[in-house]
Amino acid sequence: MPLIAILCIAATGGTDGWRHLLVNVLPRAGAQTLMLLVMTGMVTACFGILTAWLVSTFEFPLRRVLSFALVLPLAIPSYLAAYAFGEFLDFTGPVQTAVRTLFGYHTVRDYWFPDIRTLGGAVLVLSSVLYPYVYLSVRAAFGLQGRFATDAARTLGAGPVRIFLSVQLPMARPAIIIGLALVMMETLNDIGAVEYLGVRTLTFAIYETWLNRGNLAGATQIASVLVIIVAALIIIERKARSRQRFAAAKSTAMSQRFGLKPLPAGRGWVATAFCLLPILSGFIIPVLVLGGYAIKRLGALADPKLVKALAHSLEVSLSAALITLICGFIFAYVQRVSTSSTARSASRIGSLGYGIPGTVLAIGVLLPLSAFDNALDGFLRFHLNYSTGLLLSGTAFAIIYAHSVRFMTLAEGTIDAGFQKLSPHLDMAARTLGRSRFQTLITVLLPNIRPAAITAALLVFIESLKELPATIMLRPFNFNTLATLVYEDASRSKVQDASIPALIIIMAGLIPVVLVSRSLDHRADDGR
Repeated sequence: MPLIAILCIAATGGTDGWRHLLVNVLPRAGAQTLMLLVMTGMVTACFGILTAWLVSTFEFPLRRVLSFALVLPLAIPSYLAAYAFGEFLDFTGPVQTAVRTLFGYHTVRDYWFPDIRTLGGAVLVLSSVLYPYVYLSVRAAFGLQGRFATDAARTLGAGPVRIFLSVQLPMARPAIIIGLALVMMETLNDIGAVEYLGVRTLTFAIYETWLNRGNLAGATQIASVLVIIVAALIIIERKARSRQRFAAAKSTAMSQRFGLKPLPAGRGWVATAFCLLPILSGFIIPVLVLGGYAIKRLGALADPKLVKALAHSLEVSLSAALITLICGFIFAYVQRVSTSSTARSASRIGSLGYGIPGTVLAIGVLLPLSAFDNALDGFLRFHLNYSTGLLLSGTAFAIIYAHSVRFMTLAEGTIDAGFQKLSPHLDMAARTLGRSRFQTLITVLLPNIRPAAITAALLVFIESLKELPATIMLRPFNFNTLATLVYEDASRSKVQDASIPALIIIMAGLIPVVLVSRSLDHRADDGR
């Protein structure tokens, strides 16, 4: 429904709107978006691939700690990282203060310092928190690769670098594409970081065209362009994933993972420093900056505005987690038991929302809900002289609906992975013992799928807690979540006041990150 609404409004927006967009909006915003995608993709690929290769292939100081810590930046939303970097590299921040103290400078005219509020700054911020998508995907691929190909290359005289370039990297190509597709979709979804850093992307153009200029048709036309880009990324990711499953099945069936090769002391510490660099940039700096501000504002924990925003966040996130858990379970169960291609295709379509940027989704959700509200209100006014107001579009329902659509993929994918670990023979055995399909579901499958269901609900809860673009565009008046509260304070240059809700979001985001990292470490240990 959101996609149909966007495409219909865009198609009926008139040619004048398209002409204006093609001349004044799309060239600049499109160029900025393309440059941001390409540069962020290159940086995340560099750090994600190399760090995954180092921790999967070599033994060096602090390797085990770093292999876990390299996932931590996923807990930092991009907009929080942008606010933290802005404070860290500002004129009054610790870096420039140290430069002035060290060299005796007094004013900004005495020296040159790079400006974080540029395209390069946006690439730095987004790459710092998004590279773990590539790292996780590629590290899993390296863990699944068998030792025969690598050992054969070693016996033919190839060194570690040549083995990496000629054997390991080509075998991990599908995993790299998957990670980069996720990075680019998250980059397209971002609005808080790019707005704060002054980069006018297509996503920000949608926000500005709709809310600041009041041009809904123009916003939907930009959104339709963005939908085409996202569709291309999803197709690329799906093709890469299908190829990865084939390669992984072959390699895991053949052999176990090879052992780690110790690095000499000098090279080992260089590897440690290289792996530490993205952790410092993507996690330690944001936490130190925001944590330093938060320590001075602990009294704000009792602020009614913060308490109310926390309550709204819990309301939205818990509701979205419950809805996606139920629907995701239905989708995954249908794919397990149904032989109907129509039902299976419908389940797949129902879980494609993750690729839709939040700004696009907000427009697609608000238009149909507003039309329904207005029609219902008009009908009741005419017949009963009673006004219902905005029942759906003017309440938290719109936000919950958008979050449920966007994060359905997380719930469905996690539960489906849990179902795939259960042999179909369980269902058959229960049926031969006289249980109906419903009894088999309740007494056999549900108890076994419980860990996956809990994980799915947790992932959706955390992602909903962090979501900013859709929330800020759909929220009713005087309705703040933790994410929008942080956004409002940062927009008024009061990042210090936003530190407490920002740290709450980060601490909540650490939970699934720790679970994912521990799971990956256990699988790697089992392989060895």
